[in-house]
Amino acid sequence: MNKIDFFFALGRPLSPLYSGLMSTRAAFYKKSIFKRHTLPVPVISIGNLTMGGSGKTPMVLSLARMLKQAGYYPAIISRGYGGKANKKSNTVSTGKKILLSQKEAGDEPFMLAKILEGVPVITGKSRIHPCKQAIESHDADILLLDDGFQHLAINRDIDIVLFNATTLAGNSRVFPGGVLREPVSALKRCHAFMLTGVTGSNRERADQFSILLKKKFPEKPLFFSKIFGYEVWAADEKESVGGFSDLGRTSGFCAIANPIRFQDSMEMNGIDLVQFSPFEDHRKYDQRLMDRLCNEAKGAGAQSLLTTEKDFVKIDHLKRTLPLYVLKVKQKEDKEFAEYILKTIQKYQ
Repeated sequence: MNKIDFFFALGRPLSPLYSGLMSTRAAFYKKSIFKRHTLPVPVISIGNLTMGGSGKTPMVLSLARMLKQAGYYPAIISRGYGGKANKKSNTVSTGKKILLSQKEAGDEPFMLAKILEGVPVITGKSRIHPCKQAIESHDADILLLDDGFQHLAINRDIDIVLFNATTLAGNSRVFPGGVLREPVSALKRCHAFMLTGVTGSNRERADQFSILLKKKFPEKPLFFSKIFGYEVWAADEKESVGGFSDLGRTSGFCAIANPIRFQDSMEMNGIDLVQFSPFEDHRKYDQRLMDRLCNEAKGAGAQSLLTTEKDFVKIDHLKRTLPLYVLKVKQKEDKEFAEYILKTIQKYQ
């Protein structure tokens, strides 16, 4: 039994209590005992029922690009987890200029701001404040709530719940006895499901899980986001390299919710991985840690370092004594997903 399973076993007796509290909270919002805000523009929430990574940030990125291409002016609203900016509303990016550092913004908002052009990214613990700022100061005509499923104070027009195709619903127990943030009954309030990270190796399990969801929630559409390839970028040149062999013997590292997925991706692509260093999600990097990673990699005979996009935005400014590469995942949603999103929000125009 690993540490996480041991923790869940200890916490299992408290699961009904936590589950009850979350259900009561949701009921209070539904009955307007707790205040809910309705905004003058469409709101799309991207969230999950489970703890840990389910592909929310890539999905937000994909939706923002889709909406821009369709002629909308979206803004991304995030809690800014881990960021030091503590105003009611913190503008990470205006869409034209990045105003906050990674430490101020938090990992995911800063990454989105670095990648997306023309899309404001704003954080705030109580999301009504960044929502209002996005509309009033940045002329956003549609809002994307990153990790918004449990943030019930904002009414939404589309509520999408993501499940990773590998981890699915975990042990199907509510925290602290498992990975669920709320009981399964909470899924009644969402509008659609998305299974992310679908590959050839997990497709069968994803299909079986989708059958269960459709049986329990037949009125809700379900979509897949499939991984169709990977590419490696050289950090210093900011461009794609010819192939995985260019890395030579490499040492991988990351600080994400599911590091095993990253390790599996490297090994699946035949990357010559001589060492792998996983850290806790949202780990802060500094020069001392980067020096250690370089020295340990050299000691293991590595010729390069390899990390994720999310980690790269946190270490780009640090000095390195080995070439650094970034593994980028290429994935695409079902074409019906875009049709569903655009058709649904057109009702609110």
